[in-house]
Amino acid sequence: MTHITSTNLADGRELLYFDDATPGKSARRPEETPDRRELPARSEPGEVRFDALTGEWVAVAAHRQSRTHLPPADQCPICPTTPANPSEIPAPDYDAVVFENRFPSLGPALGPVPGNAGWGTTGTAFGRCEVVSFTPDHTGSFSGLSETRARTVVEAWAHRTGALNALPGIQQVFPFENRGADIGVTLHHPHGQIYAYPYVTPRAAVMGAAARKFYDDADGRRTLTGSLLRSEREDGSRMVLEGENFSAYVPFAARWPLEVHLVPHRQVPDLAALSGEEKDELAHVYLDLLKRLDALYPTPTPYISAWHQAPLDELLRPAGYLHLQLTSPRRAEDKLKYLAGSEAAMGAFINDTTPELVAERLRTVTVPAAALNPLPEGAHA
Repeated sequence: MTHITSTNLADGRELLYFDDATPGKSARRPEETPDRRELPARSEPGEVRFDALTGEWVAVAAHRQSRTHLPPADQCPICPTTPANPSEIPAPDYDAVVFENRFPSLGPALGPVPGNAGWGTTGTAFGRCEVVSFTPDHTGSFSGLSETRARTVVEAWAHRTGALNALPGIQQVFPFENRGADIGVTLHHPHGQIYAYPYVTPRAAVMGAAARKFYDDADGRRTLTGSLLRSEREDGSRMVLEGENFSAYVPFAARWPLEVHLVPHRQVPDLAALSGEEKDELAHVYLDLLKRLDALYPTPTPYISAWHQAPLDELLRPAGYLHLQLTSPRRAEDKLKYLAGSEAAMGAFINDTTPELVAERLRTVTVPAAALNPLPEGAHA
């Protein structure tokens, strides 16, 4: 069982240590490694503005202009603390850590967005933004984690989803990872984030409406995501891997040159609802999937790993279905897809690859032996 220990940083932000479930590991004592930095008071939240043209909320977070941007390794803010680098993690070592972002797009205050919004409506950017550090090692990526550590991160995602779901005003919880400079990361250290929004995001609203319509048309007996999973497994041409509890496939109408959906076989609204057995398998199949993606080219592939969880909206949640959408703009070894006129302006995607060929490549790619047996965390080749 993953060991979870909560503490606070010098400015009051919450930090949680998630320690691997290994025999004989003693309980962590955060009071022995307090955050001794002199930090300024936390900034006030930004604002949200209502776009009357689309009916969507836009967050305005000008204070994030001063956030840390690609620091050298000896100044990394999410490496363990050393005398020369008092970081965001006060301990000299850790397994995985979650903490409130020092430069949040949303929060730290909590509450709802204004009702009856129209042109000129503004509100406080309520919500919460957290950082998830996967490992104390500054280099590497999620695909290089041991299965034990990946399972710890899965537990962290599930724990935080449940906790954030319960906060006042939160409507949607979104764990994600941006990997690679081409995606726009601001820290090289392997990490992800979790956003807790005070509104249902535009993408989730579109998907949620489609899911609810399918659910209603089926009199509540079937879900859209479950039906798509069944169809893909029966067809087989776009399947990447199949397990006891999870399967992954390239969707029939994939938008991105590389796009894979990882879906549980059982309808659950979010990561917090997974059983222990399902979490165990998720750690395994997710690592498998990322290793296949990294094996496609000689250099690491940039990606966005997006966990779609059911919004807390009472209408949308019954039809919601947890799934991962793993996407990359990499369309060839030396080429990226840019969102230009059709995609950026019209939202009309044009894919440069065929889903069937991408799925075949991911099914048959040879994963290097070193990737199949990663070094333990803290060890080095």
